[in-house]
Amino acid sequence: MGSRNSMANELSGLRIAFLTANEGVEQVELTTPWQAVADAGGTPELLAPQDGQVQAFNHLDKADTFPVQHAVEQASPGDYAGVVLPGGVANPDQLRTVPAAVKFLQSLAAAGTPIAVICHGPWTLIEADLVRGRTLTSWPSLQTDIRNAGGNWVDQEVQSDTNGPNVLVSSRKPDDLPAFCREFVSVFARPAKKA
Repeated sequence: MGSRNSMANELSGLRIAFLTANEGVEQVELTTPWQAVADAGGTPELLAPQDGQVQAFNHLDKADTFPVQHAVEQASPGDYAGVVLPGGVANPDQLRTVPAAVKFLQSLAAAGTPIAVICHGPWTLIEADLVRGRTLTSWPSLQTDIRNAGGNWVDQEVQSDTNGPNVLVSSRKPDDLPAFCREFVSVFARPAKKA
């Protein structure tokens, strides 16, 4: 496991935002990337529309709750070296109706901060008009939405797009999590693209 040690401090000193709705996030798509950030020496922080808790789900069944570190309205985009958007059907569908969450993502992208998104997560990026001209993957049911929003959908385990102000890392589903985590940790470890 020699390679694991080289990743141990890749994100040392960096804060990584995990942006979810207060309910409906797919638990494994939150906890696995969270652990990857922690294992790489980064500080994961959970942001949501409201303070309190995030209720995670395993598909349609309630799972665990997780404490919210910051309401997204109070969060400063400049504090973060990257943001992860987990999936779950209900989560991004709610999140995209929260103006503060949409604005937060637009600010991060404009500043060159990388965004990693999985499964149904791109719905919030579509709302923020951040997929236009970008190539990404997602849960297959979003491909028409992504194309209609000006994006290029591909069926890949992990897709990294650099054709914009920031790097956009995307994956399709929980099975892709190992590749997704490896890719976004290495992207987040690099300095943000300067527009």
